[in-house]
Amino acid sequence: MTSPAEKFAQATASRRHPHLAEFRGLYGFTLDPFQVEACHEVEDGRGVLVAAPTGSGKTLVGEFAVHLALATGRKCFYTTPIKALSNQKFHDLVERYGADRVGLLTGDSTVNGEAPVVVMTTEVLRNMLYAGSRTLDGLGFVVMDEVHYLADRFRGAVWEEVIIGLPESVSVISLSATVSNAEEFGDWLSEVRGSTTTIVEERRPVPLHQHVLVGRKLFPLFEDDEAESAPGGDPARVNRQLESMARQDWQLDRARKGGGRGRPAKGHRRPQSRHRTPSRVETVDKLAAEGLLPAIVFVFSRAGCAAAVQQVLDARTMLTTPEERREIEARVDEACAHLPDEDLHVLGFHELRDGLGRGVAAHHAGMLPAFKEVVEQLFSDGLVKVVFATETLALGINMPARSVVIERLTKWNGEAHVNVTPGEYTQLTGRAGRRGIDVEGHGVVLWQPELDPRQVAGLASTRTYPLNSSFRPSYNMAVNLVDQMGRRPAGELLEQSFAQFQADRAVVGMVRQIKKADDALDGYRDAAQCHLGDFLEYARLRRDLKDVESSGARQRKVDRRQDAVASLARLKVGDVINVPGGKFAGLAVVLDPGVAGSAEAPRPLVLTASRHSRRLGPVDFPVPVEPITRMRIPKSFNARNAQARRDLASTLRNRAEGLRWQQDTGYRADRPTERVVDDRTDPRVAELRAAMKAHPCHACPDREAHARWAERYTKLERDTEQQRRRIEQRTNTVARQFDRVCEVLDDLGYLDGDVVTDDGRRLQRLYSELDLLVSECLRRGVWDGLDAGQLAAVLSGLTFESRKDDPPAPRFPDRTTLDVADEMASLCSDLQALERQHRVRFLSTPDFGFAETAAAWVGGATLDEVLRTTGMAAGDFVRTMKQLIDLVAQVADAAGPGPLRTTARQTLDGLRRGVVAYSSLSG
Repeated sequence: MTSPAEKFAQATASRRHPHLAEFRGLYGFTLDPFQVEACHEVEDGRGVLVAAPTGSGKTLVGEFAVHLALATGRKCFYTTPIKALSNQKFHDLVERYGADRVGLLTGDSTVNGEAPVVVMTTEVLRNMLYAGSRTLDGLGFVVMDEVHYLADRFRGAVWEEVIIGLPESVSVISLSATVSNAEEFGDWLSEVRGSTTTIVEERRPVPLHQHVLVGRKLFPLFEDDEAESAPGGDPARVNRQLESMARQDWQLDRARKGGGRGRPAKGHRRPQSRHRTPSRVETVDKLAAEGLLPAIVFVFSRAGCAAAVQQVLDARTMLTTPEERREIEARVDEACAHLPDEDLHVLGFHELRDGLGRGVAAHHAGMLPAFKEVVEQLFSDGLVKVVFATETLALGINMPARSVVIERLTKWNGEAHVNVTPGEYTQLTGRAGRRGIDVEGHGVVLWQPELDPRQVAGLASTRTYPLNSSFRPSYNMAVNLVDQMGRRPAGELLEQSFAQFQADRAVVGMVRQIKKADDALDGYRDAAQCHLGDFLEYARLRRDLKDVESSGARQRKVDRRQDAVASLARLKVGDVINVPGGKFAGLAVVLDPGVAGSAEAPRPLVLTASRHSRRLGPVDFPVPVEPITRMRIPKSFNARNAQARRDLASTLRNRAEGLRWQQDTGYRADRPTERVVDDRTDPRVAELRAAMKAHPCHACPDREAHARWAERYTKLERDTEQQRRRIEQRTNTVARQFDRVCEVLDDLGYLDGDVVTDDGRRLQRLYSELDLLVSECLRRGVWDGLDAGQLAAVLSGLTFESRKDDPPAPRFPDRTTLDVADEMASLCSDLQALERQHRVRFLSTPDFGFAETAAAWVGGATLDEVLRTTGMAAGDFVRTMKQLIDLVAQVADAAGPGPLRTTARQTLDGLRRGVVAYSSLSG
């Protein structure tokens, strides 16, 4: 029962914050103190940063901003990092406030975009700011959900662009996972946005218990069966039984290593264990028996997720009642009714439906968006009991469970098997424990050979990870900012970025290091004292002599490189040469001399004796090269034809037999290998040696002992000067990067001082990662004359990214497309060379592994045909198509009136069909 004092306090709070009092009435539970504090700050007109664990209810603060905007006649934008999360939030807000008051903008979906509340991806808001969109009029609040995404290497810069670029009148409500430097991030927000309150909540609303499943037995990870010790207290004690099991495994493994017949070869030995890793079926059965369903089982492999579902189904596991199964099947049929009947079998619809009916499903990025969405909805409603998922499920989708299982503590990151980090472990297990449903959540790790319980405890005890900026200026950003405010003010604005803020803070530690170095220099100076004179002066003479001699050696190296470049420029078609080093060392014949302009060294195209056709550069020729002989290249020779390469390589080997040539240098046997230069021809060498001999310290009997201290002094002095220069550089790191980007744009004619040229205005409308390459292709008419399918094929090279472990060989629908792709790759190479000159690096080489598929889809190919040809999963295909659609739409917009815009719109029509069109409202 509420006391009179409590009633009085509530009444007072309601008078001070009437909108929060009204908002509280919409919920059937009491708000937590951190939620109340954050809402008070928002209603008082301040921005907030709320950093709290997954599932703690921080999004409620964002929803209060929506409520406040509607109550006060202002607009609220609710931004998320991914389209799937935008879609989910859109549906939630429509259910609460009605379809007429809530809109959605995700790039490929526009619903009621002028509504007072609009859910959108952060990229959409960034584009609005640069375009000066009228939709921004009346904007009072921006909610930035999952704001820790600004650490994302590929997309993080967008968040900082938005935070810096929003009008001062807009209150920013930032919602973040728990990060260890929340206060630092909050300080930056206060600096760039004005008054911002940082609220950190470390307590989970639902306690999390950690376990290890060994065989069929579930062991608590900690002795006291608690997930964490009290703040500031001693860490919880790891379960002694688990430590004993790990020790037994270690002893068994050591004994097996130490000898015995039939021992596997080193590097191929499988670890041994006295204890059994539970199967997936056993895991599900144990979770069901312990009352720990619904559960998410993280597998870290798409194939593993699909196999896990099949294993559970093969065991005839049934986790649903007949009533639940009927409801599930009806909802699945309704959710997928829009899909073409001919595609259902290809997409694995019937297998999905059967698994869902039994309460089991997979969830990963390779699934069709519509399938993922129905899995999410059924799981959230408690109808599906077990989901086998990759880690992408942990990236923001609201899909909590009673328990979370992690199969292994290692995962494949595309290049190597790496350990799960504490931040990832926290993110994954954070799904366990449904607020308002579960009294507690459970994190379960499966026993594996070589599992170390203390390692698991370390992951479970480390709650946070640092938030580091990934911000850097881009070409599109540069032309937009220069157009809005001019170059100098734009540079000053970018110095407000979180990246610069963090860099400046790092200077404090660097200054401390310099102070220590200065003290050490005083000591070295004393130790180098000589009774005959100033030994540091003498040491400088010695150092200057060494530098002059080194400079002479470097100059000889430069001369050799210039000689090598000059020799490449003299090569002609048919010259037989010896490549002196590198991967393609040995005999080769020149197919194309590759003589470039003055800014670039020649890059000859050669065919090696081992049948490789490659362009080589100066790096392959550390010494000059001369033709050994010459041979005729047939006019009909095609380097892409394997048989033609074999024939010409055979002729090359026959032609070179009996000739005298050196494998190691590539020089003819009768040619001298190097021009000898005597250091003593440099007059400075003689002067310095004379000065050293005349110095009084030269005669000191302890000269070398003094010299050792002087060398230490000199080295530390140089290092300290570099540290001082670094401090100077850090104070304008981002602005200097921005200047370099602008210099590239100056050279290409996109900027003229503070003026954005017509070409620059085209670049303003291009937001691709390869924005500059897209703009140059448009400017040079590279895509003029292509039909819809051909345009789809070549543009796919700018959005598609092959898997690192299995890149497909590029295939093109016709010769025209191949020629255009070659022209794009050549143009990209030229732009990358220009970037190197200005010390920036943004552009990656186009990847045409999807070209033939894109053209086929536009041409009417069926889903079955494209998936069989590519081997892609349906979800990957749809996602790749949507990325391509986004770029084609940008090209149509930037191209201006004319044939290319018409073709681009035809391409869009050809791409937006079948499952691609029906996935427009899915992530």
